[in-house]
Amino acid sequence: MIPEPDILIVGGGLGGVAAALAACRAGRRVVMTEETDWIGGQLTAQAVPPDEHPWVEQFGTTASYRALREGIRAYYRQWYPLRGEALGLPDLNPGAGRVSKLCHEPRIALAVLDAMLAPHRASGLLTVLTEHRAVSADADNDVIRAVTLRDLRGDTLTTIPARYVIDATETGELLALAGVEHANGAEAHGEFGEPHAPAEAQPDNQQGITVCFALSHHEGEDHIIDRPEDYEFWRAYRPDFWPGPLLGFEAPDPRTLEPVLRTFVPNPDLDPLAVSADQSADAGDKELWGFRRILARKLHRPGAFDSDITLVNWPLNDYWLKPHIGQEAEALREARQLSLSVLYWLQTEAPRADGGTGFPGLRIRPDVTGTADGLAKSAYVRESRRIKAVTTVVEQDVAIDVVGPYGRTRYRDSVGVGGYRLDLHPSTGGDSYIDIGSVPFEIPLGALVPRRVRNLLPAGKNIGTTHITNGCYRLHPVEWNVGEVAGALAAHCLSEDVEPQQVQAEDKRFEVFARLLDRSGVQRHWPDVRGY
Repeated sequence: MIPEPDILIVGGGLGGVAAALAACRAGRRVVMTEETDWIGGQLTAQAVPPDEHPWVEQFGTTASYRALREGIRAYYRQWYPLRGEALGLPDLNPGAGRVSKLCHEPRIALAVLDAMLAPHRASGLLTVLTEHRAVSADADNDVIRAVTLRDLRGDTLTTIPARYVIDATETGELLALAGVEHANGAEAHGEFGEPHAPAEAQPDNQQGITVCFALSHHEGEDHIIDRPEDYEFWRAYRPDFWPGPLLGFEAPDPRTLEPVLRTFVPNPDLDPLAVSADQSADAGDKELWGFRRILARKLHRPGAFDSDITLVNWPLNDYWLKPHIGQEAEALREARQLSLSVLYWLQTEAPRADGGTGFPGLRIRPDVTGTADGLAKSAYVRESRRIKAVTTVVEQDVAIDVVGPYGRTRYRDSVGVGGYRLDLHPSTGGDSYIDIGSVPFEIPLGALVPRRVRNLLPAGKNIGTTHITNGCYRLHPVEWNVGEVAGALAAHCLSEDVEPQQVQAEDKRFEVFARLLDRSGVQRHWPDVRGY
């Protein structure tokens, strides 16, 4: 029997978990659902190491997100055979990847997230329903009354009423089910005047998705997979804005669009302690093996591991032929075929530094992703449906060439911070990369508040951004911050018998809520740092 919650959280990704933690800390009964059998979203089921700003070790996150990061490091220190020099590092980067100061295996994040939720599950405040998906919502008089879920294991339906509903899904699907006003894809230039927006609205123009997978390399062994069904198509595919075939090591530099030859050398001899991850200085994507490496064998005692493990989330396996929102089944099937084709090409045809072709020793790692075929449980979804919010964050609020490198859009109702370039991957409308310098930004509470619906809150990439600004508000620490605020706000509204629109609009009510966030360790403003 599922207890009736005060707050129903649909989606168990990073935003959903953060929302559950905040609501349970406030003493509220919560039900959280998740489509896969792993909570954690992009950090676990999508297998994406965290993309973070360069100041993350000092400031610019919530206290609970910092606890997650330190919990991951503590897990490696306790259970992995780290060599002495690595064991003592306060800023240990377990994978020594260049994309982030904390690259790690998905299962480790899952273990830490489960541990963070465990006390609330034990107390009975939190119920987690994995392998459940929302299929309908009952809405009346601007209020969501209940959500019906399908158990994906047995196809049974369960309807759960709740006083507050939080949409923490990866695609904002509850917005569509509940009839909440929202945007898809690219807004027209005329709507917000964004410099990089198209002349006409393009709802099907969405950032590409990526089906990630993990690889190790074992010289002299043969781990070649069966030839994928769509391999000939992907082997011949050459996008108009690409310097050559997609299955190749030459790809555009996202920031300049100039052709750049990536290198690929499995298990390099470089000491991983020499790797510095700082995207403000170097995007880190030119050497593919080290870019998103999640286990570095040389951080450990000799002989403990016979290979690094790297995570394949590269230009080669970004998929953009069909929009994920609107054509999910077809897009996901083709994206999975693309990733398998990338693997097969790497194993059989990729050029090697010694003049040969193919790396048959590359082994896909189902044990890392928790799946039978080794592909991630879920596609990495960069862009969601987005609520029509009280406040919409637009390009002019964050772009360096508009506000200047030390510029800042300050919000009266800031409830968090984030930092990342406006990073849009190739899209289903035929756009190449749009990668623009941005400044460290604030998260306005108004971006979490729908214009009409009174008891639904977003907790992820579905906040009030645009197609353009989603490019910097979509990363791991921001999603966590948004989710934490959504959970805290729902609990606060229940305790104070107010509605989110009132908390956002009325200065005194907002000040009370802001003090609550301050006490819980939510940083709401930046020190004087420069954008990049």
